[in-house]
Amino acid sequence: MNSIRTRLFVILLATTGAVWLFAAAWIYASTQAEVERVLDARLMEAARMVSSLITDHRIDPVAAVDAATANAPPPPFEEAGDSYSRQLSCQIWSLQGSLVSRSESAPATSLASHMNGFEETEIDGERWRVYAVVNPSLGVRVLVGDSLEIRERLIGDVIKGLLLPGIAILPILAALIWLSVGRGLAPLTRIAEGLAGRSASELHPVDDGSVPREVRPVILALNSLFGRVAEARDRERSFTAYAAHELKTPLAGLKTQAQIALRTDDQKVQRDALSHISTSVDRTSRMVRQLIDLATVDASQGVATDEPVDIAALLGEVAAELETQLAVNDAHVAVELGDQAQRPAVLRIDRVLLRLAIRNLLENAIQHSPKGGEVRCRVTVRRNEVVVEILDEGPGIPQAEEKRATERFYRGSKVHGHGSGLGLSIVQMALDRLGGSLAFDRGGRWFTARVSFPLL
Repeated sequence: MNSIRTRLFVILLATTGAVWLFAAAWIYASTQAEVERVLDARLMEAARMVSSLITDHRIDPVAAVDAATANAPPPPFEEAGDSYSRQLSCQIWSLQGSLVSRSESAPATSLASHMNGFEETEIDGERWRVYAVVNPSLGVRVLVGDSLEIRERLIGDVIKGLLLPGIAILPILAALIWLSVGRGLAPLTRIAEGLAGRSASELHPVDDGSVPREVRPVILALNSLFGRVAEARDRERSFTAYAAHELKTPLAGLKTQAQIALRTDDQKVQRDALSHISTSVDRTSRMVRQLIDLATVDASQGVATDEPVDIAALLGEVAAELETQLAVNDAHVAVELGDQAQRPAVLRIDRVLLRLAIRNLLENAIQHSPKGGEVRCRVTVRRNEVVVEILDEGPGIPQAEEKRATERFYRGSKVHGHGSGLGLSIVQMALDRLGGSLAFDRGGRWFTARVSFPLL
């Protein structure tokens, strides 16, 4: 049952029906008790009336019986066309056991054998409720009986009078509930129609001023989602624009240097042109790889796979991959390890993302190091974390620019050369996925990029 309207309709209809059935059961029980009390009072009054009439010797017993059964008060809830008032049966027995008189509807057999009060008996398969009163002055016993079948029919008629209108009204009640639920859910319908009419570019918030209080959390969450999607779209637009610009520059340089090389016969000019072409190819190749890295990190959200990774071994692998860049910059990498015998630097982590983060940090350190400089990599296992530090002798990042250093395509004021401004943003995105943190520090001639991972 995926429809809220259907679910609410069923719940309300079931609840209303349960309350109505409970009320009917309560009315049945209370009506039965009240009818029993009233009819017992009628039996008692009729018996005492007969006894009083026959005490006056001017009225014979037969006339007294007829008068009592004819004038007895009618039962409650008597309906037009149905007479319960003449269903009483009366007998007068002598104390010696002979029948003195009886009403027309009374059986010839004694209604009861007791002397005073109420008793229930069965005569020829018919159940009776009988009240007896003894008249000692005349030596007779008066019995007035009421058929229990008549009583049950009376109570049944009362309940039918309650149930039948309710059953007839039930379809109307169901229709009203269905319409009421639909009207109550109308704000959701209006919101859905408004969202359905939007284009893909319309990401402005939904107005939550007129929505019901219960729906407002959904609208707030939806507006928050629209905001995040708008931010992501703006980032993608900026990313596309910057990427196009950054790729356009080296490609234009490649074309220019190629034209120079083709138009000159001077070998020195050709060598310089080819050198510039090689530099532009390297720059373009690095940017393309970083764009691919950025897409890889973006695509890894929610699908990272953990595996045991030896941090020291991974550093060695990445340093070996960057031998060409080290040779160009005339730099070398030194890896310093802590006490690996006691606590090896092994993490359960996503290897691909960790490699991307370390490679871009190491690449940045090599690129910004002076000619013949040294890049140091330190791996330290502390009590509750693993720390990887990459130190270089470059200009570093001014403290005022550290917060912006991880923005896409941001280049610091001390950057020399042709960096793309993507390296640290890739590092930060990968660390966000891995649960790590990035910090910078300047100490003496060394600038340090410090990455920390918690030991779980």
